[in-house]
Amino acid sequence: MPNFEAALARLDDYAARQLRARNTPGLTVGVTDRQRLLATRTYGYANVDARRPVTPETLFETGSIGKSFTSIALMQLREEGLFDPQAPITDYLPWFAVQTRYEPILCHHLLSHTAGLIGGSDFSPDQRYEVWALRETETSAPPGARFHYSNVGYKTLGLALEAITGRPWAKVVREGILAPLGMAATDPSITHETRKRLAEPYRRFYDDRPGHPNQPLVPATWLEADTGDGCVCSTAADMAAYLRMLLNRGQGPVGRLISEESFELITQPITSRAAALSMPERHYGYGVMNWEQDSHQFLGHSGGMVGYYSQMIGDQTDGVGVFASVNGPGNPTEVVTYALQLLSAALRDEPLPALPPPTDPLRVPNAADYAGTYGGADGDLTLIANGEALAIQQNGTHITLEAHGDDTFGTSHPAYDRFVLTASRDEHGRVVELTHGQRWFTNATYTGPASFDWPAEWSAYAGHYRSHNPWGSNFRVVLRKGELRIIWPSEPDGFSPDDILVPLPNGSFRVGADEGGPERVRFDTVVNGEAWRATVSGCAYYRVLTP
Repeated sequence: MPNFEAALARLDDYAARQLRARNTPGLTVGVTDRQRLLATRTYGYANVDARRPVTPETLFETGSIGKSFTSIALMQLREEGLFDPQAPITDYLPWFAVQTRYEPILCHHLLSHTAGLIGGSDFSPDQRYEVWALRETETSAPPGARFHYSNVGYKTLGLALEAITGRPWAKVVREGILAPLGMAATDPSITHETRKRLAEPYRRFYDDRPGHPNQPLVPATWLEADTGDGCVCSTAADMAAYLRMLLNRGQGPVGRLISEESFELITQPITSRAAALSMPERHYGYGVMNWEQDSHQFLGHSGGMVGYYSQMIGDQTDGVGVFASVNGPGNPTEVVTYALQLLSAALRDEPLPALPPPTDPLRVPNAADYAGTYGGADGDLTLIANGEALAIQQNGTHITLEAHGDDTFGTSHPAYDRFVLTASRDEHGRVVELTHGQRWFTNATYTGPASFDWPAEWSAYAGHYRSHNPWGSNFRVVLRKGELRIIWPSEPDGFSPDDILVPLPNGSFRVGADEGGPERVRFDTVVNGEAWRATVSGCAYYRVLTP
C-alpha cells in the first residue's frame, strides 16, 4: 500500500504557503481514492476575528459543484422513466418561456449550458422569479450551437426536478444522494441554521477594483439559497465521499446511485468550455467537466459563492481525487492540482514533486517589451524596465507593476488601482498600445487609426453603476477607441472583465463581440446628460457618485 504521509506533509507546506501568499482566511481539503477517505486537512480560520480555526466539521459552500447534484438527481428520475433529457423543458415547466426565434429548448441544452440563455444574475432573492423573468430575455443562437455558462439554466432544472417529484430540491438531494453516500454532515440548502456551522465568508475590502493581497478582508454578504445551480454546504470528508462515487462511475458504498449509462451521460464531452491558457481543453457534460492531460483522464467541477471558492477534481486514471474549498480570496485549484501530483507520485513510489516555485507577481521576464513612452489624450505614460521589474515612472517616482497575466498588469497605487493596465501588440509581436479603463496610449511604432467617432448619446452611458446584488455588485462603462466597454472588477459567470458593448437595432447593446452571445445591456433614465440606470440581462444597476 502506498505511503501517502510524506505526500500529505508536503501538501501541508504548500497549503500554508498559499494561505500566506493570497491572504486566504481558511482552507479545507479532502483526499480520497476509490476505496476510502485518505485524509482531511484543515488550515487557517473559519472566523478570523474570533480566531476560530477551520476543523474537519466546518462547512463550506461549494457553489456550482452543486450542478452535478442536480444532474445526478435528474438521471435518477430518468432511470425511473420520469425524466427525459431530450424532452423540451416545457414538458416539466409549462410556464417556462424565453423570447426566441429558434426551436424549443430541451433539458439536454440546459444540462450542457447550450440553451442560448443568459448566465443569470441572482437579481431575485428567490430562484422562481429569476427563471420566470427569462421571458423578458432573448436567446441569440439556436439551442446546442454554443456553450454559454448559465446558472439560471440550472435553476430552471432544479425547479423541473421539484415539479416532477413534488418535493423540494434539497429533500430530493438529501434522500437520493446524501443519505446513500453517508454524507450526514452536508446541508443541501443554505439557511440561517446552516450558517451556524459554516466558515465565515470573506471578501476583499474594495469590491470595485481588481483584488490585491494587501487589501484587508471584510465579511462577505450573507444570503440564503435552495437552488439547482449550487447551494450545497459540505465538509471535506463528505465531498470526498461524493468524489469517491464519481471515481467509481456512480457506484456508492451501498449500491449504485446512477447506472453506468447515466454516468456516461453526465460525463459525455458535449461541448468545450474555455479554460486558462495553461490548461487543456475541458469538455462539459451534464454538470461535470472532463479533460485529458499528461495521459490522465480527469473529471470535476469548480464552484464559487459569495465569499467561497471550491474545486473538486478526480483522476480517473489513478483512481484518486481531491476536494478543496476556501472562505475568501484564494485559489483552491492550485491546491487540488498539486495534491493530485503528489498522490500520483506516491502511488508509483516516485520522488515527490517539489513545491511549485512561489508566484512572484513583481517578476516580469519580458519587462523590456513594455518599456517606453506612450502618448494619450490625458498626457504621456512612461514604463521603465529594470531587469525583470516593470514600473510606471510618474513625477520622479516609480510605481511598481505586478503581472496579472499575459500583457496585463496591476498595482495598488491609488492613481491606477481601479483598472488593470493592458498592453496590445502588433502583427510583429511588438507592444504598441496600452489601455487603462477609459484611457488609451500609443507609442511611436503604433500605425493604426488615431481618432474615432461614436454616437453622441453614448457619452451619457459612461460611468460607475451599482446594485445590491452580492454576486456582481458593480461595474464601470467607459468610452475607449470609439467603443463602449463594460469593465467588471471581477469576472461574473457569462462575462469577461473587459467586454465591448455592441449596439443593436432595438437600442440595447450585446455584451461581447460574439454574435451568439445572449447577454444584453440597456441604458435609460437619461437626465442632464447621464444615464441613471443600466439593466444587465434583467438586473438593474444604478449610477453612483464614485468614479
